Amino acid sequence: MDYLSLMPQRFTGGMKRMAWWRFDQTAGPLGRLGSLEVRLARSSDEVKQAQRLRYRVFYEEMSAVANARSAFFGRDADPYDKICDHLLVFDNNVVGEPEIVGTYRLLRQEVAEKRKGFYSAGEFQVGGLTSRHTARSFLELGRSCVLKPYRTKRTVELLWHGIWSYLRQHNHDVMIGCASLEGTDPKRLAPALGYLRNYAPTPEEWRVRALPGRGVPIDEMSGEPVSDIRVLRELPPLIKGYLRIGAYICEDAVVDWQFGTTDVLIVLPVERINARYINYYGPDGSRHAA
Repeated sequence: MDYLSLMPQRFTGGMKRMAWWRFDQTAGPLGRLGSLEVRLARSSDEVKQAQRLRYRVFYEEMSAVANARSAFFGRDADPYDKICDHLLVFDNNVVGEPEIVGTYRLLRQEVAEKRKGFYSAGEFQVGGLTSRHTARSFLELGRSCVLKPYRTKRTVELLWHGIWSYLRQHNHDVMIGCASLEGTDPKRLAPALGYLRNYAPTPEEWRVRALPGRGVPIDEMSGEPVSDIRVLRELPPLIKGYLRIGAYICEDAVVDWQFGTTDVLIVLPVERINARYINYYGPDGSRHAA
């Protein structure tokens, strides 16, 4: 079922064209771990809460530069929010309404092709990848963040459980998306970027280059030698999750000046996912089922 879609509607009587999201408000949880619950957003208000969480993490905690609208409303928002599904992790132990403590934005290929394309196509040549694999169905992951006190294996595990359940529901077999390292100096990040490439190099059939003039080839970087243990310890938990599950890291890095990050493209065919993780979550996503 299409839980979230953009529905433009024209009105007579001089009213402006209006648009809104349509949600399945009966959609149940995709999984639970203790007080934490993961499910899709059921309303535009929940999407706005996720945008506020993203603003707190990207703009107040990290180095993203807000435009006037984002700063005024205190939300990280863009046009893609209206065509994506929003995966949310709630803490049900918070007094009052459950608090959103983690989020991922999910964009299915069939929706992307009818609307604005994939978000990551603004940095990487993903059109070449999808055109080489026409028999495949792609799912883009993006705008991931977790509230600082919840950046634990438990929360990341529940997010991945939600993604796996969603993936199985919609029969996607390849995941793509930008993963970000904080900072805009690729040379300073060379040890981490080199580690990612060495750990998960991309075979020819899955390679994706950056847009012309945007990318910095990771393999050509050199930086001060740093131990792999130290690099791994300092990687963001969500990137560690990509590595554990079997993702490839493409060969270019792209600086995102707005968000103050350096991005790499993740490509993860489902058959690459480590079997122990499939067994852990359950082939049908039933491990942490609600």
